[in-house]
Amino acid sequence: MLARIVFAILALLAGLPAAAQTLVVSDKPDSVAVTLYRDPNRNEGALGRGWPAGYALVTETRTLRLPAGPAVIRFVGVSEGMMPETAIVTGLPHGVGEKNRDARLLGPATLVDAYLKRRVTVRRTDPATGKVSESEGVIQSGPRGGVLLSTEQGVEALGCSGLPEALVYPGIPADLAAKPTLSVSTASARAETVTVQLSYLAQGLDWSANYVAQLGEGDVLDLFGWMTVVNGGSQGFADARASAVAGKPNRERAARLPRGPDTELRLQCWPMGRTSDGMGFPPGPVAEPAPPPPPPPAPAMEIVVTGARVAFAPAMMAEQEELGDLKLYRVPEPVTVAARATKQIALLHRERVQFARIYRGRFTPFAYDPARESESEPTEIVLRAENRTAAGLGLPLPAGSVALFDTRGGRRVLLGESPLADRAVGDELELRPGESSEVRATVTARPGSKRRWNFRIAATNALAVPVVFEMPIPFRDTKSSTRLALRKGVPTWRVTVPANGTAALDLTLKRDR
Repeated sequence: MLARIVFAILALLAGLPAAAQTLVVSDKPDSVAVTLYRDPNRNEGALGRGWPAGYALVTETRTLRLPAGPAVIRFVGVSEGMMPETAIVTGLPHGVGEKNRDARLLGPATLVDAYLKRRVTVRRTDPATGKVSESEGVIQSGPRGGVLLSTEQGVEALGCSGLPEALVYPGIPADLAAKPTLSVSTASARAETVTVQLSYLAQGLDWSANYVAQLGEGDVLDLFGWMTVVNGGSQGFADARASAVAGKPNRERAARLPRGPDTELRLQCWPMGRTSDGMGFPPGPVAEPAPPPPPPPAPAMEIVVTGARVAFAPAMMAEQEELGDLKLYRVPEPVTVAARATKQIALLHRERVQFARIYRGRFTPFAYDPARESESEPTEIVLRAENRTAAGLGLPLPAGSVALFDTRGGRRVLLGESPLADRAVGDELELRPGESSEVRATVTARPGSKRRWNFRIAATNALAVPVVFEMPIPFRDTKSSTRLALRKGVPTWRVTVPANGTAALDLTLKRDR
């Protein structure tokens, strides 16, 4: 019986005109929780610029005063990237009858568009005397490419008279919202105060891990990690309970998020030169810009200055929790994720992490040519570590980027940056900060046969200390002067090259017919 009553109320609500519904406005949430998910197409590396391609689950708690009868509730200040089809409202006495995402935001351009063919007041100020004059006009065209007005003086272009000008409107149209808004229709049998939860997925947010690695004495480093959160939308989240999910939960492709009209007004005028200058034509309309990029993360050196304080306990650090096969990093205190901004929260800290320094060469076979001179190539620097407690780590590492620093003459020097994929406990991780011109590899082709290729590989070390050199040889049916090691299923030449010395390998490959 109760279900029939609820259905009858909702059916009646759908058939009532908008005027019969009381408007209830919720200006802001009482509290908000934001759970961030990474861009599923970004495996590692730093966050990209522009509109972030990650998403978030936003849960807002709001207190409303419902009237008796049908009502329309306007949830003001939802995320700009809100996907309305995912919105769920709980706590209303009789549920939701209809949802509408209001995408038209209040701004100079949208006001002009709303008042097309309508009367407005044109206010001009004489810069010499400060005298303000007002006259009436009708907006005939705009806002793209400029605004044309019909006044007592004729047809004028806004902003082209040489005087400071402004338009004064008699009111704000009801269909323009100052902030992104979700409207829902509902009904209540009596007037009451309710606490509701609004949950939805929102685009335009993303997060990544950013690590600072400081080399120490010997083959050890200190590792400090940041949780970097980017909000590309126009709405911030004040005092939010924030968390981030590491891993790749399955997500179906979402519908393209409809964007409202541009709120910025761009005025254009005809050239005001002499007739001898030629008439020319006014420039075409300016293309709509992409969503503004978020501010870049703090510069690496600033991060290092902050990271230098890790000898003391950070004021706040994210707490890791298990979430099935995923990892959840919960911020223990409320934080503000501002609009179009970047936020960083301490994620992890490990000291004296053991690593091995490797210099890796690249092998690419080529045909013997007596006229070809072999040239040496720089090697890739690889810092290899085991994600184990015994090696100084032993905790999951979310994907991101690593900035590697060393100390020279009492100052920190950036050695390079390296991407880092998700690494579980027990995994091996490699940091690749750059190339070395001091340790080089030379591959020389030698005369062979129709069935064999012959090569000589030389590794030279100009450093004053021995180094470990590796070169993967990803081919079958090989013969070499030194036995090749098997690393991750790939035959690899691994050798210690003495200081200011050279190591060599003779290699024969079977040619494909």
